[in-house]
Amino acid sequence: MKYISILRGINVSGQKKIKMVDLKALYEAQGLKSVVTYIQSGNVIFETKSANKSDLKKSLEKAIEDKYAFHVPVDIRTNPELKDILDNCPYEEAKSEENGTKVLVTFLQSTPSIQKQELLLDYAKSPERLAIQGGEVYLYCPNGYGKSKLTNTFIENKLGISATTRNWKSVKKLYELSTLLMSHITKR
Repeated sequence: MKYISILRGINVSGQKKIKMVDLKALYEAQGLKSVVTYIQSGNVIFETKSANKSDLKKSLEKAIEDKYAFHVPVDIRTNPELKDILDNCPYEEAKSEENGTKVLVTFLQSTPSIQKQELLLDYAKSPERLAIQGGEVYLYCPNGYGKSKLTNTFIENKLGISATTRNWKSVKKLYELSTLLMSHITKR
């Protein structure tokens, strides 16, 4: 199986520093194959025979904590799940390359209750938009994510769920890379 892991909060403002070459080596030491990292924020594509995402998540979080002495939440998705996320984006703006950093996806560790979803939706103020679909929050921040109060931490606090956010450009690239790697593996 091919997976994409998305780590929360590494290499941000000098905190929880992990070099991608070291992260790749850590994944390989866990027996994971075809490991590829993408940018410094902790995106890793890998292959394994395990079909249990929960066990993979726990084992990666433990390996990171054992090596670096800090906890890093890990979210794991499959290539088809990323395709669904891309296909189900409620914002037409995502189709424009210029909005690659203005449309964002917050990956939630679980699906929030309806009550918490409604609470969070109340905080989205025009021109920003927010939509929750299952385990993802879609954001459109036309003035830039850096100027939005709808930050990853804000969303986590309102929903009571661990999360990590990636911009649209990164989500598309992770899907493209995992698709390329899947086709390469299939041809072997």
